[in-house]
Amino acid sequence: MARTRGAARSGAGRLALAALALVMLGAVPAAAADVLVFAAASLKNALDDATAAYRQQGGDVVRISYAASSALAKQLESGAPADIFVSADLDWMDYAQRQGLINAATRKDFLANRLVLVAPASSNVAVTIAPNFPLAALLADGRLAIADPDIVPAGKYAKAALEHLGVWPSVEPKVARAENVRAALFYVVRNEAPLGIVYATDAAAETGVKIVDVFPEESHPPICYPIALTATSKSPAAAAFLAFLESPAARRFFEAQGFRVLD
Repeated sequence: MARTRGAARSGAGRLALAALALVMLGAVPAAAADVLVFAAASLKNALDDATAAYRQQGGDVVRISYAASSALAKQLESGAPADIFVSADLDWMDYAQRQGLINAATRKDFLANRLVLVAPASSNVAVTIAPNFPLAALLADGRLAIADPDIVPAGKYAKAALEHLGVWPSVEPKVARAENVRAALFYVVRNEAPLGIVYATDAAAETGVKIVDVFPEESHPPICYPIALTATSKSPAAAAFLAFLESPAARRFFEAQGFRVLD
């Protein structure tokens, strides 16, 4: 009997220790002040650098999910638990706000960008972007790589610019639609497309392409990146990281990649 009671006490002790261990393990994620950011794909280099600096100065752990702004807004709508949303255009941030997915009081116009025509670094193509410029002829039998012009901001800007310049009808059948602007960039890097339209910051971050010319700013709507906390985020860590991104300390990381920080 004594041995049985001792064994029972020993077994109970082991169970208690195991339960305590599970509680402690389960407490790790809850205690860690991770911040999840949903950010437009074109922000990757700059935002990765800013996040690394934030961590080095003792900031909380930040995880970033990069994709097309349209895809990220839809993920938020489906209940994805992000803390911060950075869109590459006003339309998808407006959509998120109408659906009650962001904290509108924290919304701010954050960054500006430019639109450029790119070719593989080894290409000798040259052209000046102007009304009715011979883009279709330059493509020959090749394709024009752009982000999906129906839903992705970079593609929408590209289509607007080409329509404004009078060349969209001639190149629309030659368009290679990519899921986001970085995917369009890599079509050109891999020589799968002789030309592409991306943001100036994407071109600056990739040695495998060269900028052929810059689109006139009046040819498309202003390229604006708004930022906001999500409606479901209650984390002080998220608010602190948002404040860091909007501070002078983070400005240099975005300007180094070619963004213009909006005051």
